[in-house]
Amino acid sequence: MKAVVPVAGWGTRFLPATKAMPKEMLPIVDKPVIQYIVEELLDAGIYDIVFVTGRHKRAIEDHFDINPDLELHLEKAGKKELLEMVRRISHLVNPIFIRQKEQKGLGHAVLTARPAIGETEPFIVSLGDIVIKGINSVRRMVDIYNRYGKSVIALFQVPREEVSKYGIARVRRIDEHTLLVEDIVEKPSPEEAPSNYAVVGRYLFTPSLWSKLEKTKPGKGGEIQLTDAIRELLREEAVYAFEVPYEAVFDTGNKLDYLKTVITFALEREDLREELIKFIKEKVENL
Repeated sequence: MKAVVPVAGWGTRFLPATKAMPKEMLPIVDKPVIQYIVEELLDAGIYDIVFVTGRHKRAIEDHFDINPDLELHLEKAGKKELLEMVRRISHLVNPIFIRQKEQKGLGHAVLTARPAIGETEPFIVSLGDIVIKGINSVRRMVDIYNRYGKSVIALFQVPREEVSKYGIARVRRIDEHTLLVEDIVEKPSPEEAPSNYAVVGRYLFTPSLWSKLEKTKPGKGGEIQLTDAIRELLREEAVYAFEVPYEAVFDTGNKLDYLKTVITFALEREDLREELIKFIKEKVENL
């Protein structure tokens, strides 16, 4: 099974930092966001990863490539731990890069990966700015797919006032761990939302999605929405889901949540925790 990771967006919320650097390369302490996405896929046994990129995303390609000069420098310096860290990510993943020439929305980005994915196999889609901590959502989706043979999406419950930021699904529980999607809407108002179950940026699709994406017209924001294609898919076949705990989801696509992510991950580092707590306490006391 292959995975699609759409990373072609401009990252305008983080300008000017993202003028020359992809937002997916912003660090969470000392590891870029995109590496967390890739490591989750690798941990689930997904090694062939199709990155849908734009002309300003060359740094992502370089990150997952071999860097002989850096490796030689680390080897000569005796920095074996850093050397292994650098080698691991470039040697394990098989990256495939496809250029999205026009940014027409998430649905269009996924459709751009079609030649690399093929027409007959199921595939994963993992968004490049959502980190899920403490649970491998990809492995969970694969388990549900192996049970039912249909598409699977990951959901989490958000406050009602935040539903307009997400694709929102109406679901029915079929067992303790699995939901059946009955409807899905892109960024509804709180009054229109069928529930508060929001799509969390992890999907597993059957090849049936391709024909739906082909026919999907621009929706919210004038873009081809993946959510709209899923809604059409529901007319022909079942789509299953499972719930990810709210506290496990870290959205690095906006400034405040990105900062919360960095602080959360830093507080779990033994080499940083004590001094960071001391610093935060001093800052808070001085407010």
